Amino acid sequence: MGKLFFYVALALVVVSGVLFAPEHAALAIHPMDQFNVASLTGGAVGTFAITNVTLWLALAVACVFLLMVVGSSRRAIVPGRAQSVAELTYGFIYKMVEDVAGKDGVKFFPYIMTLFMFILMANFLGLIPMSFTTTSHIAVTAILAGLVFLTVTIVGFVKNGAGFLGLFWVSSAPLALRPILAIIELISYFVRPVSHSIRLAGNVMAGHAVLKVFAGFAGALGLFSFLPIFAITAVYALEVLVAFIQAYVFTILTCVYLKDALHPSH
Repeated sequence: MGKLFFYVALALVVVSGVLFAPEHAALAIHPMDQFNVASLTGGAVGTFAITNVTLWLALAVACVFLLMVVGSSRRAIVPGRAQSVAELTYGFIYKMVEDVAGKDGVKFFPYIMTLFMFILMANFLGLIPMSFTTTSHIAVTAILAGLVFLTVTIVGFVKNGAGFLGLFWVSSAPLALRPILAIIELISYFVRPVSHSIRLAGNVMAGHAVLKVFAGFAGALGLFSFLPIFAITAVYALEVLVAFIQAYVFTILTCVYLKDALHPSH
């Protein structure tokens, strides 16, 4: 739906450019420019360059530290706002890990909690005007998904040995179909990090691109700019919700994959 909405909005921009722009010139809107990686030191973007991605990744880490460490450091009996948010988030993720991955998965709670908080903060920081959304880049989300994939695979073999391969063998299916299903299960397993990373990056990128399209649309309509401004407000409210939902989806899928590693059976 996000991609469909983006293409519809883009079509509206093109039509409005023909109807409203001077001399019927098309609107020059570049919604993808906001995702360009730029060096903050003036040099070329390289391996050791400090870029806008570096800055906003560091800010996301700093926000997690301020909320979870500094905000809850006093441990007051009557918690303040920061401590309340930290405690509610802690309880929410702990319950999710316990319910989805089981008691055995609780030992991985610190890792899953860190994933959730980092993605959530990165998503929310990306909603600040003139900021940079790090989770819109597949390079960032692919690293997160790749680490989850490696962790789950290693845990599966360490805990179950060769029994982990039972995850790919559907014993309840007819014998003739089991080899075919095993191949399908194997392919789907290795596709996990791809879908895991693209889901997060794609949803975040699509929403921000739509916002940029409507912003350019508003600047071109003059007296009628209030129409796309209403749309921007609605989409921005939706993006706040998406920022939380995508962090939650990434985390709960991690718990599902962890459950498969701990209990590989069909």
